[in-house]
Amino acid sequence: LFPAHNAGEFCVACSLNRTIPDLSIVENGERWRKVETAKRRLVAQLISLGLQVIPKTVDEETGLAFDFVGVDLEGKLPTTGHANGLITLNIEEADDAHREAMRVQMHEPYRTLLGHFRHEVGHYYWDRLIADTRWQDGCRNLFGDERASYADALDHHYKNGAPDNWQESFVSAYATMHPWEDWAETWAHYLHMMDAVDTALGFGMSARDMELDYQPFPLDVLYDPQHPGGPAFLSFVNAWIELASMLNELSRSMGQPDFYPFVLPPAVIAKLHFIHLVIQDAGGKADEVLLAQ
Repeated sequence: LFPAHNAGEFCVACSLNRTIPDLSIVENGERWRKVETAKRRLVAQLISLGLQVIPKTVDEETGLAFDFVGVDLEGKLPTTGHANGLITLNIEEADDAHREAMRVQMHEPYRTLLGHFRHEVGHYYWDRLIADTRWQDGCRNLFGDERASYADALDHHYKNGAPDNWQESFVSAYATMHPWEDWAETWAHYLHMMDAVDTALGFGMSARDMELDYQPFPLDVLYDPQHPGGPAFLSFVNAWIELASMLNELSRSMGQPDFYPFVLPPAVIAKLHFIHLVIQDAGGKADEVLLAQ
């Protein structure tokens, strides 16, 4: 993240900070530490995939920046989200109790700082890699037309919830809300999977010898079954299913919630493959990460 000869300068991760927490608030020091740990893991992964990580201080129009903020002087809570390359995070998300309360309130199976960052940066890279590119039509065919009213979709989702059969086509209930959220949720899961499989195999972990009750996905579930990199991607996906199943059982043996409380239907595998192809096209290193596994 930081060349040794650049003493006195910010590393890539720190250069993305536009606003840091108010450190006169005692709790914010530890909150900021947790946030930076998650953000650095995100940035390191993006770089390993070959994706450009450009601070807004370098390019205001297309760059990336983070605001880590709390309640303002008028008592207004910040909204975690993304807008034009600026990712805002309510610093209270770094408090385990607050985050868990929000997870329960929002009926989410999973809520972490790293998950927030991976989701929000997905919105950023949609703007950079999909909008007005050759990938846009394919993205609309898979995820839906992003030109649909976001405000109306948000209102409908919070009034009516996800469709009854959402598990057949989406990675999460929230992904059903709008095509942008489907993209961001699936993007986040792609990053989760890539990092977790890489870490597990780096430590010699594998579940391939376990007797698991599942059928490996065939090539025809991929976005492009004829792509030469398809078998390697499918091997990665099946390795993830095996690993997640093993880790879920380990979590249950300790009385903990599932490590990965999600099910990946064939429609989501196609979306994940599409995202992999987009990232490989943009950064040129996603296939290398797969082959290294």
